[in-house]
Amino acid sequence: MEEFVLNNGIRIPAVGYGSYLSTAKGGKDVIKEALKAGYRYIDTASFYRNEKEIGEALSEYGSDRKDLFLVSKVWPSMLSKDDIKRSFDDSLKDLKTDYLDMYLIHWPKDDRNDPHWLSKVLEGWTVMEDLYNSGLIKAIGVSNFLPHHLNPMLNEVKIKPMVDQLELHVGYMQEYTLDYLKEKDILPQAWSPLGRARLINDERISLLAEKYKKSNAQILLRFLYQRGIPSIPKASSIGRMKENMDIFDFKLSEDDISFLSCFPQCGYSEEHPDF
Repeated sequence: MEEFVLNNGIRIPAVGYGSYLSTAKGGKDVIKEALKAGYRYIDTASFYRNEKEIGEALSEYGSDRKDLFLVSKVWPSMLSKDDIKRSFDDSLKDLKTDYLDMYLIHWPKDDRNDPHWLSKVLEGWTVMEDLYNSGLIKAIGVSNFLPHHLNPMLNEVKIKPMVDQLELHVGYMQEYTLDYLKEKDILPQAWSPLGRARLINDERISLLAEKYKKSNAQILLRFLYQRGIPSIPKASSIGRMKENMDIFDFKLSEDDISFLSCFPQCGYSEEHPDF
């Protein structure tokens, strides 16, 4: 598995397993299938309400903890000092671990009209900095933060985020934000890298898949990898899980990277931190 290096030196797998809604039908067995397929990066969140199932799957599967990269997120309504500590402790308990490899603030705001969102983020971030300094978290970051959320935050914090997890995929690359993150040395990471599966059957992607003898999903994930962006695709079958990891034995041409980067907007989830 290829890796990316965060600004604190921690290495992060280029492809992880996104668990949002993945356990809704298959429960913990889906997580075991992901481990069997070779995933060692598991992404979850308190909001997903599946941390107990993931913890049970990890315990039953028997993976060595040091070989895993476990990520969770705190919901923005839980950013007070006491609430975030409780949410973090609950995640550790449910995941059956004594530390997290990465911990993120899930969204900048719980209420889009909240004038006090920044002070709440800063209060929660101070606790995350303490947990990071104590070794309970190996890396800290944010999710769905845009430059106008990060800029005032960076002016106040002691430790800047190492990752910003965003909706990123062909047809929705948020180029302004990517340029900003590069300037600030914050690694972007893609959720919904397949555009909520809306790009899987796109004829334009299919033509490239035929050219490279790969699946549409592999083209989409390889594109992100070559753009310097790790991803956390979802899949429910072990075949698709393995397929999503098998993107390191081919390379898209510069012209094809340009073509995919210039796609008109498509596959957008319509989820936005400000609206």
